[in-house]
Amino acid sequence: MSSESPLRITAPRHVPDKVSLDGVEDRWDATWTEQGLHTFDRTATREQVYSIDTPPPTVSGSLHVGHVFSYTHTDVVARFQRMRGREVFYPMGWDDNGLPTERRVQNYYGVRCDPSLQYEASFEPPFDGDVPKGAQQVPVSRRNFVELCERLTVDDERQFEALWRRLGLSVDWGMTYQTVSAPSRAVAQQAFLRNLARDEAYQAEAPGLWDVTFQTAVAQAELEARDYPGAFHRVAFHGAAGPVYIETTRPELLPACVALIAHPSDERYQHLFGTTVRSPLFDVELPVLAHPGAEPDKGAGIAMCCTFGDLTDVQWWRELQLPTRSVMGRDGRILRDTPDWISSEAGRATYEELAGKTTFTAREAVVAGLRSSGDLDGEPVKTQRKANFYEKGDKPLEIVTSRQWYIRNGGRDESLRDALLARGAELGFNPEFMRVRYENWVGGLNGDWLVSRQRFFGVPFPLWYALDADGEPVYATPLVPSEDQLPIDPSSDVPVGYTADQRGVPGGFVGDPDIMDTWATSSLTPQIVGGWRTDPDLFARVFPMDLRPQGQDIIRTWLFSTVVRSHLEHGSLPWSSAAISGWILDPDRKKMSKSVGNVVTPMGLLEEHGSDAVRYWAASARLGTDAAFEVGQMKIGRRLAIKVLNASKFALSFGDASAELSLDPADVTAEIDRAMLAGLADVVDKATAALVAYDHTRALELTETFFWTFCDDYLELVKDRAYSDGDAAQSARTALAIALDVLLRLFAPVLPFATEEVWSWWREGSVHRAPWPDTAPLRAAAGSADAGVVSAAGSALTALRKVKSEAKVSMRTEIAAVTLAVPVALRPGVEVALDDVRSAGRVTGTLSLTDGDSDTVVASSAELVPAPAA
Repeated sequence: MSSESPLRITAPRHVPDKVSLDGVEDRWDATWTEQGLHTFDRTATREQVYSIDTPPPTVSGSLHVGHVFSYTHTDVVARFQRMRGREVFYPMGWDDNGLPTERRVQNYYGVRCDPSLQYEASFEPPFDGDVPKGAQQVPVSRRNFVELCERLTVDDERQFEALWRRLGLSVDWGMTYQTVSAPSRAVAQQAFLRNLARDEAYQAEAPGLWDVTFQTAVAQAELEARDYPGAFHRVAFHGAAGPVYIETTRPELLPACVALIAHPSDERYQHLFGTTVRSPLFDVELPVLAHPGAEPDKGAGIAMCCTFGDLTDVQWWRELQLPTRSVMGRDGRILRDTPDWISSEAGRATYEELAGKTTFTAREAVVAGLRSSGDLDGEPVKTQRKANFYEKGDKPLEIVTSRQWYIRNGGRDESLRDALLARGAELGFNPEFMRVRYENWVGGLNGDWLVSRQRFFGVPFPLWYALDADGEPVYATPLVPSEDQLPIDPSSDVPVGYTADQRGVPGGFVGDPDIMDTWATSSLTPQIVGGWRTDPDLFARVFPMDLRPQGQDIIRTWLFSTVVRSHLEHGSLPWSSAAISGWILDPDRKKMSKSVGNVVTPMGLLEEHGSDAVRYWAASARLGTDAAFEVGQMKIGRRLAIKVLNASKFALSFGDASAELSLDPADVTAEIDRAMLAGLADVVDKATAALVAYDHTRALELTETFFWTFCDDYLELVKDRAYSDGDAAQSARTALAIALDVLLRLFAPVLPFATEEVWSWWREGSVHRAPWPDTAPLRAAAGSADAGVVSAAGSALTALRKVKSEAKVSMRTEIAAVTLAVPVALRPGVEVALDDVRSAGRVTGTLSLTDGDSDTVVASSAELVPAPAA
């Protein structure tokens, strides 16, 4: 039976003789786990639930201090909402789907994924982390590869969980998921099949960005524009009236040229529109056309359009309905077969010399040919050009024609684009200025979402194709499984109505060879963790979710793609708010990044400074703002956490440890005590409003500022009275207990370990399940008291301390007489607290007050009592 009532604590206090933060993380994590403190209550209604779409960290890498930074922000929200009475749905996922994991499994076990192979139930990899240099990788089925992934990432996930627990994340560790697990694959496949059924997903043979190293298509969201060395070549095309010069950095694409294009208002080329020219070296007849996208002030003002050199070529090809004359292969080399559109004997001979060459070698050969034919005007002029790269690649992307899967995202549909912009307007962005990044991205889309990848490891498209009599796939009518069959792997599973021996033979079937883009799965994290496919009761309690926390750099990918999937599937936003963290900067003000190599691993920081200290550093930075990695800030956080322990011990030291402790506002009678609680009530109001607005930094600033004043001034002012007897002593003790009760709860979201440690000394249960502070009892205790009394009295005490400091005597030295010049605005506060000022300042004789003209209290005419002779 509880020994507490709302106003009386009768249980004995257990305050340690020596306070310490050592070991608090492990001790309290074990206790919270045993008590199920963070376990989600599935009986809560949607209105009672606060659900968080936690970012799943990539387990193939390592956590760095940037993760600690952003995940702390989320945990502050979770702890605050839990104390506000919400049942917090706070899961954790592990992102083990994608190229980094694929590479790690390959390098660790010495295997590679080959979907054409059959599954081996008893397969064991040739190596276990000890792959010798130069060893040949053993091909395995996709299912075997996924099993090895799951085996390898188990230890990674265990290490990640240990770090998150050490940091104090209040996650429900009974609710975890993997993005490549069978349930996740089933969700991704089911969502895709529904997109397909509603014509939101489609397949097309079209030009697309292609990484020749990774041998895969690349989506717009995965691009990085980087400077790349090149050279402008002034090349002559042969016109009826003489040469027509263009300037290009890609002369190797001359055999892929389909037109010359200039701006319709460019006077220099008006006479050429509607005519034709012939290409140098290859002698192909080409039209000269007008398009408003041509730039008269760039180069010669007229450009060759090739299929395809860049995205402008794609635009012109599509809008001017030009033919496709691709010469670039998926391997980054010139196609080996001489194309039919090159008909002249000399042109075909030139092409045959280029066939099979890389872009670099082909470029050199073409330039040499142009120089020999006299079609190169001058020498190439070196330049730095912007080229598109895959974010994980190191070679410029090519544009090749291939069959790919797309999901409609508004890039080619104005009404859908407007609907997704409207969804963005509904979403609460925190901070608000991040909203423009979403709007700019959606407004700038130029194509639908490319979701297929030519990789082997990942979520396969759940489709097969019937083969016609010639063994060619019938792409127009894919064979689809039923939803209850999911997840399936078309490389090993067989469609209904067929047998395994019909795979790959005319009249039989073939599986779709591609996998889904990792974002196609990550965009469904609310559906995966919420049980959309298998647990409709849970899904109804948590979706749409309340919060998506994430980084600013993936607004265009993770945030937008999740909005797209939810809009298409549910007709709603996936969450009501998004919390966007900034970046961590190194001492040189550069973004910390694993690719740059300037990251700091967090476990050492947590062990050296303590988790509360590191959380304090993280919480000191607002959402959306970049923050410097500062060990000094962590040291301040540790000092604060230790001060919480020491100040709490002091506040609980008055009276007998077994005596009843009052939290009854009626027992607070002294004006300075009531004034302190009035100030605390103001802090509660402002801090609560800040946390509701996702401004944890403001809430921490307010609480910390009050706390240090409470420790430095108020505790010193009232401690002698608290040690005494009578109503005045009871007023001080009750005010101290009420303040401690409130301050611990205010600090709890940021400093979970120190506050739980103190709470256990004198309260039952956990501070993290205690209700968030309510100002009503504080206002009741404060009455009409002026919160400024504490600062006024503190200013007077500071003046008395200064007297002793300047005299170089102990603060315990008594003062026989002193005059305090008090500003008019502070005098009422000093007068009502004068007894406490006198006692705290050790004034044993006359203490006179006069009106002062300074901004603060000034002491004069002080007489110190001499120290007794030794």
